[in-house]
This record gives sequence, C-alpha cells and structure tokens, in this order.
Amino acid sequence: MTLDEVLHPPTEVLRQGRLAVGDGHELHWETCGTPEGIPALFLHGGPGAGISPTSRRFFDARRYHVTLFDQRGAGRSTPLGATHANTTPLLIDDIERLRVLLGIERWLVFGGSWGSTLALAYAQAHPQRCLGLVLRGIWLGSQEEIDWWLYGMRQFYPREWEAFAGHVGAEERGDLLAAYQRRLTHPDPAIHTPAARAWSRYEGACLHLVPRPEQVEAFGADAMALGVGRLEAHYFAHQAFLAPDQLLNGMSRIAHLPGVIVQGRYDVICPPRYAHALADVWPGGQLRMVIEAGHSSMEPGIAAELVAATDRFARTGGFA
Repeated sequence: MTLDEVLHPPTEVLRQGRLAVGDGHELHWETCGTPEGIPALFLHGGPGAGISPTSRRFFDARRYHVTLFDQRGAGRSTPLGATHANTTPLLIDDIERLRVLLGIERWLVFGGSWGSTLALAYAQAHPQRCLGLVLRGIWLGSQEEIDWWLYGMRQFYPREWEAFAGHVGAEERGDLLAAYQRRLTHPDPAIHTPAARAWSRYEGACLHLVPRPEQVEAFGADAMALGVGRLEAHYFAHQAFLAPDQLLNGMSRIAHLPGVIVQGRYDVICPPRYAHALADVWPGGQLRMVIEAGHSSMEPGIAAELVAATDRFARTGGFA
C-alpha cells in the first residue's frame, strides 16, 4: 500500500486569500473541493509546519468544501517564524475570523499532532461551530510531553538526539529549551537559522516508523526550519498557552461530538498514552490504533485511517 493508493486524487485550490489578523500578522488561506459540500477545516501541525497540496487529499473533493490556512508565523503566512502575538487563544480567534469571512456555520475539524491540540482547544471554545473532529497523533500540551520531546526521544533516536543537543554547549544541555530559545530568538540569521535547522531536522528524523532521509532534508530547509523551530520552542516555553490538563478537563464541553482518533502505535513524537487518555474521557470518540506506523500523517496506514474517517463522515455524519 502506497500513499497515492490511499489518498484522494490531487485537487486544485478553489479560492485563496490573505487575512490580516492584527499585530502585523497576515494569514494565507485557501479552499478546495465543492462549495456545496460538507464544510471542513484542516489544521496543520508543528506549530509552524504549514499546509501543503497533500493536505487537501485527505478529503473527497466531490463531497467536501475544505478550508486550509497557514497559522501565524507558518508557511506562507507572514512574518515567517514570528512569535509575537502568537498564542493558542489568538489562533482560535483567527479560526473564527476565517469562518465568518467564508460564511461557514459549522464544520468538521481535522488536525494532527499540534493540529490535534488546536482542534481540541478550538472545539472546546466553540462547540456550537463543530460537526465533529478527526484527530491524529494526539498532543495535549503537558510539561510531561514537552520533556519527552526534549529528552525522552533520545531513548529511540540516540544519534539524532546527540546531533540536536550537540548544537548547544555541553554546559547548556540541562535546559535545552532555554538554550535553543536564546539562539532561535537571536536577531542574527547566522545564529538563529542553524539553530532552527538543528531543531527541525531532529523532529524530521523521528517522524516515521522507518526513517526517511528525504523527510529530514525537507525539515532542514530554511523556511520550514524557521517556522517549526521558532514556533515549537515558543509554544513549548509556554506549555502551549494551556492550563494544566485543560484539554482533558474540557472534554465535557464536546462529549456530544462524534470523533475519531488515529494514532500510530510506534509514534515516538506523540506517544500513544495520550491518545488513550483522550479516548477514555470522550464518549463520542473512537480510537483507531495503526500498528505499523509512527507519527507522520504520510505513513500509508495512518493516511488510510484518516481518509476512511472523512469518507465515513461524508456518508453517515459520524464515524461508526
């Protein structure tokens, strides 16, 4: 099974534009599919990773009208890598501005990794605007998950972690986040660009069950690295701008919504424990564990489950 065999065919952009959201931020947005179709919202990961043409292919273009956008500081939104006025509540406000701009009443919310975090936070803030949720690679924004990313993943990717930690001085490695923050926020590109590249390449090396060198190179590209490196460190430093256990404690607000959780059994970046924790407090959520998969939505098994979920929702309005 290949990725092309499980994803829907490529589809073109219907509309696109720029949305000024204040503090100098301007968002790139686009839509695809059928204007009369089921409204859906695609939330990318990272933070900072941005959307791509492949993002559209999780949806049947004949049945869905999909909105996609690059979050603050990511992708084609400007300024790239900007951390000022960049918080989870502000991203939720951006989603609502976009919904109103496009005249959408309610939509199916789809997000993976950091996108799952933002999807849950948005749904809990605006449950009346959601038809349901499709989530992948659950990340709840806890300090435990942040510490795992910074230090725990070395148990599975020791050489990759050594390259990541080796970018800073030995005396700084007891607080890698602070060490990287100093470099990533430095105004000199000769300092912040290599730091962003080292951070992003570390993540790219850990995405797949079977390592893919081309993915590491893609994450090391300057534009991708700046968005991912700066924004992930920024959100890590603020515990994703969430209160402790906020997302789990808030599930009562969206318990009525149907949802599906797609999780790679060998996801090192977002370990399965957190997907189980979410499923345990979500009566309407179904957990789909993909045995031969890591973290990436580009793993064929994960992509197949995501496509199956959106297809089922298009047919039945649920995920049963």
